[in-house]
Amino acid sequence: MYMANEEGRTLDPEKQRLLITQHKEKHFTAGEIVRDIIIGVSDGLTVPFALAAGLSGANATSSIVLTAGIAEVAAGAISMGLGGYLAAKSEADHYSRELRREQEEIIAVPETEAAEVAEILAEYGIEPHEYAPVVNALRRKPQAWLDFMMKFELGLEKPDPKRALQSAITIAVAYILGGLVPLIPYMFFPRAADAVVASVVLTLAALLIFGYAKGYFTGNRPFLSAVQTALIGAIASAAAFGMAKAIQH
Repeated sequence: MYMANEEGRTLDPEKQRLLITQHKEKHFTAGEIVRDIIIGVSDGLTVPFALAAGLSGANATSSIVLTAGIAEVAAGAISMGLGGYLAAKSEADHYSRELRREQEEIIAVPETEAAEVAEILAEYGIEPHEYAPVVNALRRKPQAWLDFMMKFELGLEKPDPKRALQSAITIAVAYILGGLVPLIPYMFFPRAADAVVASVVLTLAALLIFGYAKGYFTGNRPFLSAVQTALIGAIASAAAFGMAKAIQH
């Protein structure tokens, strides 16, 4: 197969491989893992933080706050991990159903599917005399044809078969790591009134760092992301603390 360059000439396969080898693109490819970490850490930092602040506002002892906090972290990690597993499993099941449907259509109505390939290529500005050889080439290679339809007609990427379990573990571990941060002060301060101050300072610092990292890896403005993340955590904890105080009075 020869590829035409911008001047209409063709490149032999060896030169194509050489050009690709020399051109190293720097793309961030760990998006799903980062997304799972963000989900786990953000909830892990915020929920136990609000719970600890609320119990502190109700004048609970540090031991009670710590016990309740650890129980919440354990339950939250299981719940969040299971949610991540089911979401990834649902995505994989959806891909499998669409794959079977597309396979059946390629066999049952090949002319219609070929017309859909032509339509997709035409949307990119490719002329009929240019995409006709591509359509014919795909029809001779059923697996390549199927892959093309899944990606360009349905917009579906083949999921990693290990994705569901990896997502569950990543979210659960991230939740635990995030959830332990606001509880650490309660391990060292017997009075909850003292521990809650240290917890606020420690957790807000963690939220700022986490928000900055989240913004950096997702391509958003890191400083703005840091402020927004910390603000959300502060509002949640302040609301829980205030409600506990209001109910107590």
